[in-house]
Amino acid sequence: MLKDFIADVKNKKVSVIGAGVSNTPLIRMLWDHCWLFVHDKKVESQLDPAFLAELKAHKVNLILGEGYLDKLDGDVIFRTPGVRPDVPALEAARARGASITSEMDTFFAHCPCPITAITGSDGKTTTSTIIAELLRAQGYDVFLGGNIGAPLLPRLDEMNANSRVVVELSSFQLMDMTHAPNVAVVTNVTPNHLDWHRSMGEYESAKYNLLARQTSSNICVLNHDDMTTRGFGERCSSQAKFFSLSPLEKGYSFDGESICKDGTPMLRADRLRIPGRHNIANFMAAIAATEHEVGEESIARVADTFTGVEHRIEFTRELDGVKYYNDSIASSPTRAQAGLMCFDCPVVLIAGGYDKKIAFDEFGELVCKRVDTLMLCGATADKIEAAVNNAKEPKKPVIYRYDDLKTTVEACRRIAKSGSVVLFSPACASFDQFPNFMERGRFFKQTVNELI
Repeated sequence: MLKDFIADVKNKKVSVIGAGVSNTPLIRMLWDHCWLFVHDKKVESQLDPAFLAELKAHKVNLILGEGYLDKLDGDVIFRTPGVRPDVPALEAARARGASITSEMDTFFAHCPCPITAITGSDGKTTTSTIIAELLRAQGYDVFLGGNIGAPLLPRLDEMNANSRVVVELSSFQLMDMTHAPNVAVVTNVTPNHLDWHRSMGEYESAKYNLLARQTSSNICVLNHDDMTTRGFGERCSSQAKFFSLSPLEKGYSFDGESICKDGTPMLRADRLRIPGRHNIANFMAAIAATEHEVGEESIARVADTFTGVEHRIEFTRELDGVKYYNDSIASSPTRAQAGLMCFDCPVVLIAGGYDKKIAFDEFGELVCKRVDTLMLCGATADKIEAAVNNAKEPKKPVIYRYDDLKTTVEACRRIAKSGSVVLFSPACASFDQFPNFMERGRFFKQTVNELI
């Protein structure tokens, strides 16, 4: 509980790396109980003025700017996910005996109720949200967090043994995670974040770390269609359950019409309100993760009512017969490919963004098959255009290039014909022009809604 966490840090020297929004609740929890140092690469003028005033009022020690990690000497150090756990400053602190942790790892250590944790290259947020909805439909008091919503550590006192926690976790958070969830879900593992991870092997290891410390009393839910996650099932100590978009004798699968359990149909896929085969897979993963606690009546109710999560193939507007969809969550080629597979009408695709050092070869092939017009902007425009031009598919889309998203959307207004879809599914991260995919998606929707 919360008092146990406070007791753990009482009167210690505590360092928190990162003064951003995600760490704000943690810092506020700490500043009256320990000797607190906050380290951030930003300088004072770049911090939120109101929060900066709070920090100074509570006499928090600030180490800011380029050398923000130079004096990292706390007894307890909270690593922000954006800083690698093996940077020299953290390695030195670890060698002298400092406890290196994170907001999420600390939450796991003190959480009083079962935790279901979800990771993967694609589908994490939708799967996490469906799991939370299934548990709520069954009557549980559910807390959804991690990469979704507000931090969970400050909410410990709201939880009890009968609560349920659902958390979405990134590979950045998982690299040095020391606790295991009761139920672990890995949606898939495809190349991603290779600008941050040093190799694909390191990325896969980070994902596996979600279930590495599970025991035989725990459950892991894995994608049978993905070779990497299927291999996780052979290595882990927990009870492995699989889901697949192809028939399976054991586990959850799709027969073309219905979601099946152990080969027996249990729910027609056309009842799902969210489009796309990838969302059938997400729904199967969620059912598998909750089957020991959620009945078929609750499953059917969520299937009939859940309409999706913001920025995930989100219908934005229809204008002169053209439908606009926001799929800003698609920050990888595989996620954008899943979005493309949802539409059988002519598609005008907006793609491009920050370069995470991922190949676009398969994406280029599918673009040739499914896209009539490709609108490119952002740092990866050259790579995506090259992948399309080098694709073996003889049919090629018409390609246009623009400097920014606003200009691109305005060009779609002129180019897209009635009966077509404008799909904003970037296949890249947003960091070249926006701080995150949420801001990018909201900007897209605002621009679309301003079209006349």
